[in-house]
Amino acid sequence: MIVLLFWEWAVHHFNWSALILPAPSRVAQALYNGLMSGYFWPHLRQTTLEVVSGLFLGGGLGFVLGVLLGQSRFWQAVLMPYVLTSQVVPKLALAPLLTLWLGFGFLPMVVITALVCFFPVLENTLTGLQQTDSARLELFRMLGATRWQTLWRLKLRLGLPYTLSGLRVAAVLALVGAIVGEFIGANQGLGALIIAAQGSMDTTLMFAVLILITGLGLGLYYCTLALQRIVLRFYSPHSTGVYSHDC
Repeated sequence: MIVLLFWEWAVHHFNWSALILPAPSRVAQALYNGLMSGYFWPHLRQTTLEVVSGLFLGGGLGFVLGVLLGQSRFWQAVLMPYVLTSQVVPKLALAPLLTLWLGFGFLPMVVITALVCFFPVLENTLTGLQQTDSARLELFRMLGATRWQTLWRLKLRLGLPYTLSGLRVAAVLALVGAIVGEFIGANQGLGALIIAAQGSMDTTLMFAVLILITGLGLGLYYCTLALQRIVLRFYSPHSTGVYSHDC
């Protein structure tokens, strides 16, 4: 609050142009007008849909591949170099190609977002599966558990906090991926709205959209945090006991 008050005072005291730095009151007014008039809602809905779709797609693929690689050291050694190589390529560089191949609109934005989300979930899932200690694995072998039962009742439960931590990181990166993609190949969405505001030199609108992006990012993060608490409450090593004899 002190920063905002100082910002408001400085803009009026030094008579700065709104083109350079608009006053917080003007930004708040632009944000209010855009929300009340419905101008922001289609763009906010588009970006949210892209982020959620990309998060489900990229996070799901990352989780599945992480589990598969965690079950096979051979395939982990074979495929991980290719996975790492794919992550070195900047996603911003892929955006024009994806737009060229898939066209403008929803699909290329989802693909870019999924590519950004994929690796954090994969890496954390793989790390979580590798945290299972040998004593617990030996106990499950003594109890006659199959490989599937060991995975489901032991490894995934113990690795679940790691996977959910990767999902939290992926949720934040998903928004970055969607916005960056919209900068290049979209005519709707918060990223496209920033480009439009830049083209019309409407700095006040740019600040208002940045506030929306920040709010959306915080909302996504806290949603994944709430999801983590719920899942760990009902599906964790302590909820049912990984040493159960009915494994």
